[in-house]
Amino acid sequence: MRLEKLLVARGDTAVGIVRNPAHMRDLGAIGADPVVCDLESASVTEVATQLHGADAVVFAAGAGPGSGAARKDTVDRGAAVLCADAAEQAGVPRYLMISAMGADQEPSPGTDPVFASYLRAKGAADADLVSRSGLDWIILRPGRLTDNPGTGLVRLGRHTGRGMVPRDDVAAVLLALLGISASGLTLELVAGDTPVDKAVRAVAST
Repeated sequence: MRLEKLLVARGDTAVGIVRNPAHMRDLGAIGADPVVCDLESASVTEVATQLHGADAVVFAAGAGPGSGAARKDTVDRGAAVLCADAAEQAGVPRYLMISAMGADQEPSPGTDPVFASYLRAKGAADADLVSRSGLDWIILRPGRLTDNPGTGLVRLGRHTGRGMVPRDDVAAVLLALLGISASGLTLELVAGDTPVDKAVRAVAST
């Protein structure tokens, strides 16, 4: 929602895929174009139909709090892979994945089993994306998300260390990443002291 609001504000057409028709009104209220499509049951071709003509796909879906291990796999992994397949089929060049810190490591002993399933699902989706040659991809791994107002100041890099980051600032970083030509980047993001645009320019030049 935050990213689509920013896209609309700068004059882009933002299309949001939602599973629940009740969420269409929320997207319409910010000027985005809502599309109802259940990524747990749709085919690649059905999703590709919705992606034709897009400049980029941002995968932000997640099973969410309260869901079990099975849905972590079907949404956080399966739906991400499905959308990447559909992006390739539709000829969409860019794919931005919102992942999670720790997705590139085996969860430590004692990790909550459902959270461990979440991290493994995210890691598998990331690995699938990295293996593709048909997409210009960027993987973004934010720290713990908060609903605090964004500051516009972040720490962005291949390794940042753990931390928190407002959702507003994640959206601002995604917007800036959509505007660079660099690809094949896996980046971590936490709150920091560098303006978003400067932080994104720095990683794009490395």
